[in-house]
Amino acid sequence: MSLTIKLTISPRIINLNCHERNRTKFPAIRPKPIYHSNALNPILYNNKRPGMFQASVSGTVIKSSLIEPDGGVLVDVIVPESERGSKTLEAESMPKARLAKIDVEWVHVISEGWASPLKGFMRENEYLQSLHFNSLRMENGTVVNMSLPIVLAIDDETKKSIGSSKDVGLVGPEGDLLAILRSVEIYKHNKEERIARTWGTTAPGLPYVEEFIAPAGNWLLGGDLEVLKPIKYNDGLDHYRLSPKQLRKEFDRRQADAVFAFQLRNPVHNGHALLMNDTRRRLLEMGYKNPILLLHPLGGFTKADDVPLDVRMEQHNKVLEDGVLDPETTIVAVFPSPMHYAGPTEVQWHAKARVNAGANFYIVGRDPAGMGHPTEKRDLYDPDHGKKVLSMAPGLEKLNILPFRVAAYDTVAKKMAFFDPSRSKEFLFISGTKMRTYARNGENPPDGFMCPGGWEVLVKYYEQLQAEEAMPAVASA
Repeated sequence: MSLTIKLTISPRIINLNCHERNRTKFPAIRPKPIYHSNALNPILYNNKRPGMFQASVSGTVIKSSLIEPDGGVLVDVIVPESERGSKTLEAESMPKARLAKIDVEWVHVISEGWASPLKGFMRENEYLQSLHFNSLRMENGTVVNMSLPIVLAIDDETKKSIGSSKDVGLVGPEGDLLAILRSVEIYKHNKEERIARTWGTTAPGLPYVEEFIAPAGNWLLGGDLEVLKPIKYNDGLDHYRLSPKQLRKEFDRRQADAVFAFQLRNPVHNGHALLMNDTRRRLLEMGYKNPILLLHPLGGFTKADDVPLDVRMEQHNKVLEDGVLDPETTIVAVFPSPMHYAGPTEVQWHAKARVNAGANFYIVGRDPAGMGHPTEKRDLYDPDHGKKVLSMAPGLEKLNILPFRVAAYDTVAKKMAFFDPSRSKEFLFISGTKMRTYARNGENPPDGFMCPGGWEVLVKYYEQLQAEEAMPAVASA
């Protein structure tokens, strides 16, 4: 089936905001039960390529359900169960490199194909391309986006123990063998260059840098991964960690002809919901029959003051239960990547990974993957640069970028609405920091900011956190 739609809009950036100033109210969706033990967990993708649904936008062909993964084939480096015993025995005889928790998160990302066509930790050739070009050139000359270096740091002692060995066993934080790294290459870890080119600054206080790069070893170990078994965290949330193969299978099952991904690391408020529901409505107006929302919270490392993943997932569930988002057209899953807070550089990685998961539309807003400057009272990145960079990023040409208008609290209508500059004094901007302050102080946000069930989850979390923080003080007294 094919459909051709002629629209006078620019390629790659799909503007869904035309002549819609007054259409910001969305009806409540009748609440329906949602899964708490994810029914999608056992699904395996059968690699059968679905039929392509296409729309021509200003001469550019938009591929829908499903977009091809980078490199044409999803990477899967998890060892088949029948081979795990022999591979584990082989790994036991190899020199070992111990993984930190953050390294395990990256093993997870690589093993399931989020970083396709990358098959392991980067060797120097791949590292330099990623660091300097934000992309990798394939053997056939095509370019795929790869804006973040995915590397494994080791110290002098580990480097010495590896010596001239071609293969290395990777040991988890608890001492268990997790993977084999084949045909390894060791090269210098120039931390200053890596930090400067990834974040655009070497200012102190960058969370990922201080946690993982500054204390890391002075060498990088690259090679092809063989992961001995699927990475699990046993935290009650593994059923949400759907792989790209599982997500693509579910998009097929639901007969999606468009998949629009929304990443967040904060709880969902009604401004987010307004955006997501409005995006689906506009895709329907463009001619798509069954657009599916991938609500995809980041599940790896986040900075200390962000809301923890388990609390966010509980809050997201309440959003669906309260009917703010429709469970029939929404898939909630966890994206296992760590967070860098590297702004326009990192948002390319977020978008590229969703291509591999089967999303052909990516929603981007103000200051994606950004943060406040660690030493100055300003944003670290220009708030508009993320969406501009995505529209030009090498290797992301096949992805349709959906920039959105800013949502804020309308004090007259008493609800979240798209910001109207002509009425700027009547809008209240509630940042993630301000939202967390409300919850921590036990204050209620304005009516209509967040569904009651979702807000209750946050308040309970901060009450528990404050109680835990008070315990050492009581004990010392």
